[in-house]
Amino acid sequence: EVQFVESGGGLVQTGGSLRLSCAASGFTFDDNAIRWFRQAPGKEREEVSCISRRGGSTYYADFVKGRFTISRDNTKNTIYLQMNNLKPEDTAVYYCAASSSCTGSFITASWGQGTQVTVSS
Repeated sequence: EVQFVESGGGLVQTGGSLRLSCAASGFTFDDNAIRWFRQAPGKEREEVSCISRRGGSTYYADFVKGRFTISRDNTKNTIYLQMNNLKPEDTAVYYCAASSSCTGSFITASWGQGTQVTVSS
């Protein structure tokens, strides 16, 4: 069974930092790109970042470029999202997902429980 366990969220002030983790299991981790999404209350889920299978390519949404950094450790089946200079509009539940590539189909329709990030102004 494919599973994602997100952690590392919390409450921070504007300008603060958090490091999210996503531990994955149930599939061949280094055969897949891994992506971070977020969903704020009343809004659609949106993609934040993606990292290729070996970590050689990354993608960032314009609204996080220069502030967030995605990385992965294939020995631990874990990806990370370092978030710096956080803004109130970054407040959301953050989720990870896997796909064949950063533009490919998801390997599962299921999502983990996510991790809540709240940025106070």
